Formats: sequence, structure tokens, C-alpha cells
Amino acid sequence: MLNLSQRLSQSQRLSPQQIQYIKLLQLPTLALEQRIKAEMEINPLLEEGEEVEEEFAEDSTEEHDYDDVVAENETSDDEYDWEELMDQGDDLYGYKACVDQGNDEDRRDTPMASMTNMTEHLRDQLSFLHLSDDELLIAEQIIGSIDEDGYLRRPLESIVDDVAFNQGVLLSDQDVEDVLYRIQRLEPVGVAARDLKECLIVQLEMMPEEILGRDVAIEMLKHAYKAFTMKHYDQIMRKLGVEGYELKDAFELIQRLNPKPGEGEFTASENYITPDFTVRYEDEDFIITLNSGNMPELRVSRHYQQMLEQVVTDKKKGRTAYDSETRTFLKSKFESARWFINSINQRRQTMLGVMQAIVSQQEDFFRLGEGNLRPMILKDIAEIIGMDISTISRVVNGKYVQTDFGVYELKHFFSEGLSTDSGEEVSNKEVKSLIDRIISDEDKNKPLSDQHIAKLLEEKGFQIARRTVTKYREQLGVPVARLRKEIVLS
Repeated sequence: MLNLSQRLSQSQRLSPQQIQYIKLLQLPTLALEQRIKAEMEINPLLEEGEEVEEEFAEDSTEEHDYDDVVAENETSDDEYDWEELMDQGDDLYGYKACVDQGNDEDRRDTPMASMTNMTEHLRDQLSFLHLSDDELLIAEQIIGSIDEDGYLRRPLESIVDDVAFNQGVLLSDQDVEDVLYRIQRLEPVGVAARDLKECLIVQLEMMPEEILGRDVAIEMLKHAYKAFTMKHYDQIMRKLGVEGYELKDAFELIQRLNPKPGEGEFTASENYITPDFTVRYEDEDFIITLNSGNMPELRVSRHYQQMLEQVVTDKKKGRTAYDSETRTFLKSKFESARWFINSINQRRQTMLGVMQAIVSQQEDFFRLGEGNLRPMILKDIAEIIGMDISTISRVVNGKYVQTDFGVYELKHFFSEGLSTDSGEEVSNKEVKSLIDRIISDEDKNKPLSDQHIAKLLEEKGFQIARRTVTKYREQLGVPVARLRKEIVLS
């Protein structure tokens, strides 16, 4: 028996303009330059603003109401209100995407040194993998998601969702897993691992089989990892059926591996980036600039503006200007040009709004430099400017700012907070850095337990629980004290 039922539900569908705006928002400066050039190549109605004739220059910066929506392309010529289209701006050829030129041309044109070139280093190696187009999309997402220690912290399903949203390509988790396997075996080996266990196994598997201790080390990590972390030697030997000397060889080999493949591999002088923002502190005030790079100012072509005027004029006189194909072309390309310029301007406003909010929350850092970072999360910025956290995330991801103290990724300014004995709020990044220094300076014959580290931090004024130390240590990719200890087997 067939049962019919009705269900009322709400769903939100993004318009083509919104999708275009979101995609542009995600692009850093150099990628946006390329995107604008590509759009100008496919849409002849877009021109560089510098070519505006003198008599129209005054109106080229006039504000326009971009919220009016012209009729859909499938509307017939008789129903399409060409005059309304023309009335949407007194000077359509003056529609303009504004960009900040800045007062210092040298600042804009000179590339800035980045603290890492791991991303480019990995991308340079992709040609050796002979990836398909879809696999290249996956590889770009994976490489762009690797953190500063060389780990991939994002779930694979998030990468699947991003490729589907940004590129319209539907993938499975297994598709991502297959590409990830190959990237992990690039240089540095073990990069993009999801945890320490995977990182170590990949490095071992890439070693020649004749390396002493290799096979036992792989088996131990795969089948006795918990016992390995606890250094329960007897339990490991029983489970794997190996002798003490074999186990010692395996442990010594693992100690020579790199637990953080992204650290110490690259130097600032090897890579250059173009910052998306410049923040300067002058005369007790902050000057925030959205860098334009080599992006042109955009406007609708004067030539095609005249063609649109001809369509309106002829329609009033009962005539039809141009054939149907030309009119359809004009409608489509004009709407596309207007949407694109609107998206560029909307991106500019959002980017500046986010950067201004970050500076307002991190004034001490931008005035005084490192050591003055205060706790801040994406939600804080979202509440300040009244936008979704997802929008803030798109602005922050992959964007850089040039400050008086160097170039920083925007992600650098976001971290959770902790309180000292004096009640002062400090960034957990500072605490992580302190933990890293404590472990680096410890006696490797008697490595410090997390409880001992917590006590040392308490002496410095940080009230931090042992479990919090454990969490931060794991985020730093540092193994437990037992694993950091010199191995002595009787």
C-alpha cells in the first residue's frame, strides 16, 4: 500500500552571486589577481578602470545600488526591461571595483619573506605523482591544510566537503585517503600524517628493508602501540615474539625519526609571499591597508555601454537593436560583470572588517610585537563584525599580514586563553612555547612527566592541570616522557 505524506522543511540555497563572493573571499592576493585576469579574458564587458575617459572619471567612484536584480537570462526580449537595466547606474561604464593602492609603492610591489615554504615545496613535488585533475584538487586541499608541525589535523570528510563546495567535484573519503598516502611519502617523509603513530610508520616504511630494527619497529607501532608508548618491554617482546636486542634496535631506530616533519626543514629566505594586509602603527594610530598587488580597477566597457544604450533607444522607438544572439550575449555578460565587480567590492569590505576587528583585539601585539598576543577565537571576531564564523574562517585561512615585526599568517592571532596567578589572560600559544622549551632543556636520561611540567609552569605563575599539559604536548607532536627517555635494556 502506498502512503503519501507531506513534510515542511526549511533550507537555504546560495545564489550564484553568493557562491561567487564566497569563492573570492577564500582567495589570497596573488590568486585573486589571477582570478580577475581570467574573468576579464572570458567577459569582454570588463575593462581596467585606468582607461576611463576624462569626462567620465568623476563618476567612476560613485556608489551604486548593487542590490537590484535584473531579469533572468531566459526572459524574452519583449519582457526584459532594458531601460531598467540601464537605469541601475547613471554611469554603468563607471562600475568599479575599488582597490587600495597604498602610499608606499615599494611596500606593495616587494614580496615579503614567509616563515615557511613547506606548501610550495610539496606542490613542486606533485608533478612526480602523475595525479589526475580530481586528485590534484584533493592534493591542493591536503597541502593547504597541513599545520606548522607537518600534520594534517582536518578530518578527511571536511576535505571532501571543501572540494565539493569549491569545485563542484564529488569525492569519497577513500579518494582522499589514496592521495594522502602518496603525499605522506613526499619529502619530508611523514608529512601530512594524522597522528604521531602514522607519522613514524610512514618514515619506517620508506626506509630500505635491510635497515636494522625496521621491521620490528613497524610491527610494534602497528600492533603494540600502546605498550610502546608505555615502554612495557616484556609485553612487547611476548606479543611480537622478539628478543631484547631486537627490541632495542627498533627503539633506537624510532628515536632517530622526526616526530614533527614540518619543523626545521625550511628557512624564511627560501620562500616569498605577498601579504594580503599591511598594518602599521604611526602617530598612536593603526593604518590598515588591504594590499592590491597588481590587481586592476574594474569597470564595464564603454563600448558595450554604448551598445546597451542603443538597445534602449531602439526599443523606445519600436525598433530592435541587434539580433537575438547579440542581445542575449549583452544581457548575460553585463549581469556577470556586475555580479563580479559587486563580489570584489563585497570581498574588500569583509576583508577589511575582519582585519580591523583582529587589530582591535590584538592592539598590544601590533604595537609591541611577540609576547603580547591575547586569547582570541573566531567567534570573537564574528560577533564584532556581525558575520558567521564560517565567513571569518574563509578570510583567515591562507591570508597573511605585514606588520612592523614581520609577516604573520592570520591564524597566528587566534588561540584559546589561560589565566595566570595575577589574573592576567595569556594565549595558550605562549604556554605551548614554554612547554616546548621546558622539554627541550630536560635531562633526556630523566625526562619530565606531564605532572612535573605542570608543577614547573605553576612556579612560573601558570595554573595548568596535568591533562592540559598532556593536550598541549600532544598538539606539539612531542611524545610522552617514556618515549623521550634513553633506552636501557637489561
